[in-house]
Amino acid sequence: MVRPALAVLLISVLFTACSTNNVTVDNSLQKYFDSAGVKGTFGLYDNGQGHFTIYNLARFRDSAYPPGATFDVLQALIAVQTGVAANENSPLFQPDSAETGAGSIRLAAAIGKDSLKKWVDSLRYGNKDISEYTDSAHPSGHLAITADEQLGLTKRLYFDQLPFFQRTQKLVRQMFLKEENSNYRLVYKTGKTTQSNGKVTVWIIGWEEENKHPYFFVLNMEPANAQTNVSTLGLQLVKNILGPMGFFAGKK
Repeated sequence: MVRPALAVLLISVLFTACSTNNVTVDNSLQKYFDSAGVKGTFGLYDNGQGHFTIYNLARFRDSAYPPGATFDVLQALIAVQTGVAANENSPLFQPDSAETGAGSIRLAAAIGKDSLKKWVDSLRYGNKDISEYTDSAHPSGHLAITADEQLGLTKRLYFDQLPFFQRTQKLVRQMFLKEENSNYRLVYKTGKTTQSNGKVTVWIIGWEEENKHPYFFVLNMEPANAQTNVSTLGLQLVKNILGPMGFFAGKK
């Protein structure tokens, strides 16, 4: 088992860093956000080319937001790695609302604050602030993460580059597999948070894989309607963006 205290030594930089040399800022994608009645950012990383396509670069790199139920990705890794959950059939992973993060509450309580704090600190997850953690509420509190960091986390999960057993990472990848057919595999996690001022933030993080070539994506958006269904609107927005780029046809 890799101890969390050693995680920083094992990976010099956890999250993906982008530079002007490998980034295309595509503001034409704004039309999809406008059509959906939301504002936000979208990032796509073509691993084979080492290239980013990003809409709203400032928000992608510099603005951090609560992770909501996307925090379950990290918590699932911790739970399996530490033995809190034996496998994907654990009651901790039973289906619930992807938007409310009820599963996050179960995971957080089972893992415990001390263990969670060690991993969050060692992995440099977002701003690492879980000071508002309680066993009866979602542990994010003031925790916030950028879209760039979210993309980096999913990329390293795909390639078994996080400081967890390969079995742990493979199991968690399989947990979030949503669509699979002869053309593609779509793996993602949604999240939604409502802050005290009523502001809603929605996430979809994951990857689309064709012919064993992964393309990592992150969507962060703010819907005007607090009752927005994450799985419906967010996923449709992702597909509206990726479809015209030639995805989902098995030709990438």
